[in-house]
Amino acid sequence: MQDQRKGDRETGLAIVDSTEASHLYTSDACFTHLREEQNFSMLQKVTRDSVRQYLQFRPDQSVIILHAKVAQKSYGNEKRFFCPPPCVYLTGHGWKLRQEQLKGQWLVRASSFLPLLIHSNFPIYIHSASGLGESSCQLFGYMGLDSSTDPRTDSFKLSFEEQTDKRMFACTKTLYISDTDKRKHFRLLLHLFHSGGQEIGMFNSRLIKVISKPSQKRQSMKNADLCISSGSKVSLFNRLRSQTVSTRYLAVEDGAFVASARQWTAFTVTLVEEMQAIHSDYSMCDSYICYGCVVRLVCTDSGVALPPMVIRKVNKQHACLDVDEPVSQLHKCAFQFRDSNHMYLCLSNEKIIQFEASPCPKESNKVLLNDGSCWTIIGTEVVEYTFSESLAGHPTTISPVPVINGLELNGGGHVAMLELHGENFSPHLKVWFGDMEAETMFRSSRSLLSVVPDVSILSGEWRWMRQPITVPLSLIRFDGLIYRSSYSFTYTPEHSAPSQAIVTAERSADSDSLIDTIHQEFTRMNFHLFMQS
Repeated sequence: MQDQRKGDRETGLAIVDSTEASHLYTSDACFTHLREEQNFSMLQKVTRDSVRQYLQFRPDQSVIILHAKVAQKSYGNEKRFFCPPPCVYLTGHGWKLRQEQLKGQWLVRASSFLPLLIHSNFPIYIHSASGLGESSCQLFGYMGLDSSTDPRTDSFKLSFEEQTDKRMFACTKTLYISDTDKRKHFRLLLHLFHSGGQEIGMFNSRLIKVISKPSQKRQSMKNADLCISSGSKVSLFNRLRSQTVSTRYLAVEDGAFVASARQWTAFTVTLVEEMQAIHSDYSMCDSYICYGCVVRLVCTDSGVALPPMVIRKVNKQHACLDVDEPVSQLHKCAFQFRDSNHMYLCLSNEKIIQFEASPCPKESNKVLLNDGSCWTIIGTEVVEYTFSESLAGHPTTISPVPVINGLELNGGGHVAMLELHGENFSPHLKVWFGDMEAETMFRSSRSLLSVVPDVSILSGEWRWMRQPITVPLSLIRFDGLIYRSSYSFTYTPEHSAPSQAIVTAERSADSDSLIDTIHQEFTRMNFHLFMQS
């Protein structure tokens, strides 16, 4: 029996208990990662062909975290759960490919151990091992505050489910920050694992501001971070009779607006230009959303939008028609459809409808609303991490995930240098322009410097082209892990030599000299950087 258990642990299989299997897989993954960190030079070199294949099929894995910009502090024994609850979406074909790869690796290990199972006295273990092979390819995670010491005990466990659009979804409804935490800002920390216990990585949210309660005072520039600005992302939720269990969120499902009890959607709120001129300089100069403004709500995911609406402040279930102060975080508000007199955005169970408000007989500057037309508005953040393990030889931990925040071009022609500003950079990263590896110099965890590759290397037909060439920028770790960025690099040639001269050059005896001249024209070019939407 002892010999058999020794064999079990050497193969990383657990035929006794799934909990024990988790620990075995965890230790195996940690050992593999440590071994790769110690010697990257032993790994297979990433080639242009493999990167070109990745760029063609894009087997990416994306982790998307949605959360609010502010959180109310809990005092004493109360628990003010974050609202809307932080959500996690996993998208991309790479997740399915990685699960299939892990399943194949598990079957290889299981087949080598199969003779021991057959000759053992435990016939039920064959069925248990098969079940473990399936479950080890699933995903789960933990989400908590960045002050958490142990993610498995101090955090909320996430169980992902596949939705109709093939995305994996999970949310945390019981996270809160207590008054013992004296910080003014914090982050959420997400740990992702395969069910076998192998760690995928850690992913941070953006900074979240801690507030005691929603401010009812008119906001000033001193508290500008609490105001809702045009072009920012917001969430709307409705809480009937102030009961937490009755909270519903404005969401988009299958292209239709619904009131969901479980999922919420981030909307981009923007001012409608034709109405901006009638408001104060405060609103226009600083682009803050003010009550009385006409706004549009556009789903950040699908692009579906509601008709233009006038945002109104709500006070004791009355919409105030003469208030023009800035909209603040967690304010109660209502949305009046611009092309109607008294019709407001409202929910009825899970449906979104229009509600006709009643004029107040004693106050002409107010109208009476129902519970379903009173919404709470809050700013939100959407953080996305995209990577691909398609070129990685062995499963490794993804974190720390490098993030590019900005680019800076220095020089030009043959000596153009591109500096990358961001976070979590390391000496094990290389900058790639499309399928071309660039010479990369590590300066700090916030700065990388790379040499811009010559355009002739990127395009075999550079000598004939007179159009800009745009290539994606990526960071590739030495073990083949690809970190996709939202930035691109564009080579723009100077249109000076006529195309007829190129044809003549091919036929002349001096063609090499002319080709070199054309080459220099392309290398003395203007470089443009832009961020893809």
